[in-house]
Amino acid sequence: MLSLVEFEPSALARWRTLTGAAYLEERVAAGDDRATAAERLAEDERLLFPGGAPAPGHLVFQVRHDEEPVGSLWIGPEHGAPPERWWVWSIEIDEPFRGRGFGRAAMELAEQEARRHGATQLGLNVFGHNEVARSLYESLGYEVSRLQLYKRL
Repeated sequence: MLSLVEFEPSALARWRTLTGAAYLEERVAAGDDRATAAERLAEDERLLFPGGAPAPGHLVFQVRHDEEPVGSLWIGPEHGAPPERWWVWSIEIDEPFRGRGFGRAAMELAEQEARRHGATQLGLNVFGHNEVARSLYESLGYEVSRLQLYKRL
């Protein structure tokens, strides 16, 4: 059985460090130079984790399968949007647990949790090179709302 459990403060700090480093690398892989990616990460941290705690309305969970941690999920209101528009800020299933349906189940739990908090829409960003994630989200009914293309010169 998959469940969502809010992080303890010390575990949240470790999660933020690891997730921030992974986000920086994803932005670089998507075409940002390292300095721009670092600036974006710092700005996101300032807005979304003021004082080190999640911004109001944001929920950060450990994803557990039968009490064993298998990943993480962060959802909350979309920045600058009406309060009923929520966002999946981060979802990560740990490598040893991928391919077992935990990502799909975690997204379904995210939808339930967002609805419970008044959301009527849930969006997310997926980097173009992450075809596995894109396939999962499309199979769950998510539709492309914006597409950015770049070419390295």
